[in-house]
Amino acid sequence: MTSSRTQPAPDRPLRIVVVNTIVEHGVHADAALAAQVQRGNALRIGLLESGFDIVASLPADLYLPERIAQLQPDLIIIDAESDARDVLEHIVIATRDERRPIVLFTEDGAMASIDAAMAAGVSAYIVAGLQAERIQPVLNVALARFRQEEKLRAELLDTRHKLLERKVIERAKGLLMTHHGLTEDQAYQRLRSMAMNKKLKLAEIAQRILDVEDLLG
Repeated sequence: MTSSRTQPAPDRPLRIVVVNTIVEHGVHADAALAAQVQRGNALRIGLLESGFDIVASLPADLYLPERIAQLQPDLIIIDAESDARDVLEHIVIATRDERRPIVLFTEDGAMASIDAAMAAGVSAYIVAGLQAERIQPVLNVALARFRQEEKLRAELLDTRHKLLERKVIERAKGLLMTHHGLTEDQAYQRLRSMAMNKKLKLAEIAQRILDVEDLLG
């Protein structure tokens, strides 16, 4: 079961991990590395000027999930020159059990890449927008969106949980009605009385009744 991190205390800066794509060896490696350094400098300046705390700058390798688990950042920024699919795979693994807002800065504006990133859980996908002065408003929007999504997610999970509980209660009522010749209201009152006596929730006592029925066949 996944969970989202609690919000950082208002009196401390947001702790951020920056994930960089790994520059492949090849003819254009030097130019790609120079571009990455330039983008990284702009990102670092923007974060520091906005008062954020950069706790680490990490490569997108197999050790990324473990490092993120150790560092426990509040937000993850991906700095990807182009195709970020490999980076996203590592990020998805790293945030599977503890969700965090993710912001992706890239030069890749392909719709397929955008769709894949949003499906992976990216909160903001920024194309050709890594200027220092844009960093803070972009992160503010990403954080607001992440909080809203987490609120909707929690509400959906709560609704599903209540529906499951209701099904369990209805099944337990049906068993009581069948085995003891009770009306639906009488079965419900029997459940309530049993729950109160055992100091359990109605769904919990209903589940116990179902468990006993399964054991008895």
